[in-house]
Formats: sequence, C-alpha cells, structure tokens
Amino acid sequence: MASDPFPVLGELELAALEHLWELGEDDVAGAHAAIGRARAITLNTVGSALERLHRKGLVRRWKVSHAYRYAAIMERESFHARRMLDAVGGAQALADTGLLAAFVDAVAEVDEGSLERLAQILDARRGDK
Repeated sequence: MASDPFPVLGELELAALEHLWELGEDDVAGAHAAIGRARAITLNTVGSALERLHRKGLVRRWKVSHAYRYAAIMERESFHARRMLDAVGGAQALADTGLLAAFVDAVAEVDEGSLERLAQILDARRGDK
C-alpha cells in the first residue's frame, strides 16, 4: 500500500474512519447511530461507506452473527501522514523539492525533544533494514 496512491475518500468515508479510530471497532448500526443519524442518511448509506473503505483496503471486517464489524487497518496518524505525502507527490517528491528539509527545520523549531524523537525514529528505521 505504501507505494500506491492513497484512495480518494468522501466526507462520509472520512467520518466513518474517524468513528472507527475513536471506538476501535463497530458495526453498521453503531456507525449509523454515531455518524448517520445526524446527517439524516440511511443505515444502508453508512453500510455502503464502510464497504467502500473495506474495498479500498483501509478497514478490515469480520462477521459476527449476521453483521459485519469493522476496524481501521492503520492508525489515524499514519493515515494522515500518507495523505500528506500523496498531496506533495510522494516521498521522492518530498525529498527532491526540499520539503523534507523544510519539515525537519519545522520540527526543530518546535523543540529539541521533537528533533531528538525524529532522530530516534530514523535510527529505528535504519535498524529494520
């Protein structure tokens, strides 16, 4: 999934992901109660959004009795990081355009602890290879 462009999501799909991140998992009825009723949309519409997320590879599902339960596959932070990367044209474009250096500079401005945490993440990734 990391090299493929991230799928485009609609507002309802994003709301469903946010709901799953908050709860950890849910079924269509629970998701409808949380995000569908306020939008005055049907249970089937929420179910279709969850099914699209499943087909796009962003949620997993499993059957419990006669209903599916859904859970997000990736954490919220990883999801948003991937979307940001795609918005700038991918990781290579980020490095090629100097945005990567600008990002590191921005992290360094926050505080030294953030920069140190970034260094630890980089060291850990290098150790994985």
